[in-house]
Amino acid sequence: MPNARLTAVFYMVLSMVAYQISASFAKQLIAVLDPFTVVTLRLCFAAILVIVIFRSWRIIRRLPYLRWTDLLFYSGSVCLMNVLFYASLGKLPQGIAVGLEFLGPLTLALLSIRQKSDYLWVGLAIAGVVLMVPWQNTGDHHFSYSGAAFAIGAGACWAMYIYFGQKVVRQNIGLHALSIAITLSALVLLPISAVQHPAALMQTQYWGLAALIALLATVIPYALDLLALKHLSKLSYGTLSSLSPALGAVSGMILLQEYLNIWQSIALACIMLASIGVTFRADRQSGIT
Repeated sequence: MPNARLTAVFYMVLSMVAYQISASFAKQLIAVLDPFTVVTLRLCFAAILVIVIFRSWRIIRRLPYLRWTDLLFYSGSVCLMNVLFYASLGKLPQGIAVGLEFLGPLTLALLSIRQKSDYLWVGLAIAGVVLMVPWQNTGDHHFSYSGAAFAIGAGACWAMYIYFGQKVVRQNIGLHALSIAITLSALVLLPISAVQHPAALMQTQYWGLAALIALLATVIPYALDLLALKHLSKLSYGTLSSLSPALGAVSGMILLQEYLNIWQSIALACIMLASIGVTFRADRQSGIT
């Protein structure tokens, strides 16, 4: 259904906009707190929000009957993706961190190709990501190889999140899957953060911003992602996600004053063209879901 697919694309765009704005706020918070504390606070507040908003206590009776293998992999990918991405934000400009993270879903898109014409859009997305990174002048752009490794690791977890997210959707538990994943992630990270950074964790003056980040980075985008995955193939989702580096760069420019060079601007054009191309391809070939 073309209308359902168009709605799914709209959900994805809203998801990415909210997430990139939250990343800019998170980077500001990382300047005064460590990345691990920031992601812990974010997931703890997010767990509270999703449980209350989605009334997820209603799923408790069904917990013994769920397919926990898929749920645990989904939850683990959510947890690690957040930890690694926030670690990369502490070392890289936001647009570059998001660009490198995108290698994960892009690889998933490559593995999902069914027609030769799809290589054009994925190829453009690859070119965009490559041009996004200042390979020749890494020092001038505050580029960190450890930060790049964190971002690429986050991308691998993002690919797992997409793959297992599609499996979790089939369990017909709706947005309660998000509540389970976020709550499990928070329960894993909270005791670690309490031992390693207890003072940072208890700086209550930053809790309000952390709660806002939780809303923008977790509740809104992950809920929209689960809705979008019902109507998009892995290829469509993965290549459409190439808008993330562009949105990340724009958000970083507006909120963090992180400006792009000419090659990175060309990269944004390649990435957005790839996203537009795969959207029209999916709309014409409605048989791929």
